Amino acid sequence: MQRLKGVLKHYDWGSQTAIPEILGIPVTALPYAEYWLGTHSGGTALVGPDEVPLSEFLAAAGVAPNSENAAYGTGLPYLLKILAAAQPLSLQAHPNADQAAAGFAAENAAGVPLDAAERNFRDPHHKPELIVALTEFEALSGFRDQRDTLRLFGGLGVAEAVLGPFLAPLRMREGESAVAEVFLDALCGSRAELLTEVIAAAVPHENDPDELGMFARLVLMLDEAYPGDQSLLAALMLNHVVLRPGEGLYTDAGVLHAYLRGTGIEIMAASDNVLRGGLTHKHIDHAVLADVMRFEPAPPALVTPVSEAEGLCRYPVPVSEFQLWRLQVADVLDWPLPATDSRRVLLLIDGTLRCDCADATSITLSGGQAAFVAAGEQVTLSGEALAFVAAG
Repeated sequence: MQRLKGVLKHYDWGSQTAIPEILGIPVTALPYAEYWLGTHSGGTALVGPDEVPLSEFLAAAGVAPNSENAAYGTGLPYLLKILAAAQPLSLQAHPNADQAAAGFAAENAAGVPLDAAERNFRDPHHKPELIVALTEFEALSGFRDQRDTLRLFGGLGVAEAVLGPFLAPLRMREGESAVAEVFLDALCGSRAELLTEVIAAAVPHENDPDELGMFARLVLMLDEAYPGDQSLLAALMLNHVVLRPGEGLYTDAGVLHAYLRGTGIEIMAASDNVLRGGLTHKHIDHAVLADVMRFEPAPPALVTPVSEAEGLCRYPVPVSEFQLWRLQVADVLDWPLPATDSRRVLLLIDGTLRCDCADATSITLSGGQAAFVAAGEQVTLSGEALAFVAAG
């Protein structure tokens, strides 16, 4: 077991205070959006007293990966993050494994540089992900039932002459083709007048205590973050989710989503394949996005933690690349750290945790600190703390 130091990411949408407060570092004028703990090429964590890049450490050790995740080589198949959003992230979706492999190969064959702004596929992997809320956490995830979308847009009181043509496909027929038609119209059509009308109509409902008020506040939040961006209309077709601390949300391939605000623990397959649809100044390829997206309305994939022992719960997800547990330590744990056969990252969020290893070494972690735990290594924990364990 060795100490692990992550990589800070400063994106415009990040919070100035949330991650520094967890890590115990000074607040600056910079936005702190993410803190990465993994071997991803975009920022590998540093391990041990000499702060060796974790990717190099694992490659030198020659650790044989799990056969299900052999495509990731000796690197970790997952990336663990602290994520802190002060304003909405882009509308985006991720390809499945076959789409990622094919897209990556095609762009390589076309000679598109890996770091090119117009690149869609930056590696051959899919990117399923799970967010677990540390604070109240808002997100958009998947298309809402089209009848509810019609009801909410109608409740704002936008003039039918402006709203009617936009929503006509949803009124005339049910199913994916209708949703896809309205979605692509929102991204690519000429709907500036409708955007203006929707924003103006939301203002009188901003303080309503019901679902319509929540819808109106979403309109105004997105407009404040991305003024004049017509893709706001597409975002309003999605399920609006508010997670309480400890609740999880899983995002599978093809699910359009956007994190809105809040702080959470995110874990994902180690990939950087993000196809954006709006609410961003970065590259957008609507045709490729539409090819990977799922347009069928479906409820968000909320993840309820499953208790495995006193103080230990697991967030079940249908992928091999990662697993995540939440630890609530109040004394000495009488069970082994989970996933003993996997390479794990232990991240302490709050409190103090003493980690006693089978080789008689000991590490004490305080809030925001992390450690790498090798496969097969047994660790006994004691203290009073909230922590997360990632494995894959």
